[in-house]
Amino acid sequence: MSSVRVIGIGNWLLGDEGVGVHVARYLQEQVTLPPEVEVVDGGTGGFALLELMQSADRVVLVDATLDGQPLGTMQRILPRYARDFPPSLGAHDIGLKDLLDAFYLLGRVPEIVLYAISIGSIQDMQTELSPELQGLLPSIGNRIALEW
Repeated sequence: MSSVRVIGIGNWLLGDEGVGVHVARYLQEQVTLPPEVEVVDGGTGGFALLELMQSADRVVLVDATLDGQPLGTMQRILPRYARDFPPSLGAHDIGLKDLLDAFYLLGRVPEIVLYAISIGSIQDMQTELSPELQGLLPSIGNRIALEW
């Protein structure tokens, strides 16, 4: 049985920028997960996630992007290098890109899927998603659940 690790990335203190963390919480609380699937709040990403990623057969990353697309637009990307990311991720752009580059240099690489969710802006100190994005959580969660 292959293991799947879903990692929601974002700063939940900055409103919609934390959509990845909100998606992870939604999946943990609202979706019955099979035993081979683990959902993790990855916070703002960075090298602390390296071990979590290396110990899975498939990694699904969920993160916000400031790409000018309509709020809630989802891109499914199979990144191999930092250049494969959308042009502008949220408040932790460099850390996640660097993490992926380091990850590929270390050898054992599971399949990686990135769901980049478009946001309009990074809000000031707000722990809730915008009402529009909050309303999209079930459809976002259901689409990500197709990964296992």
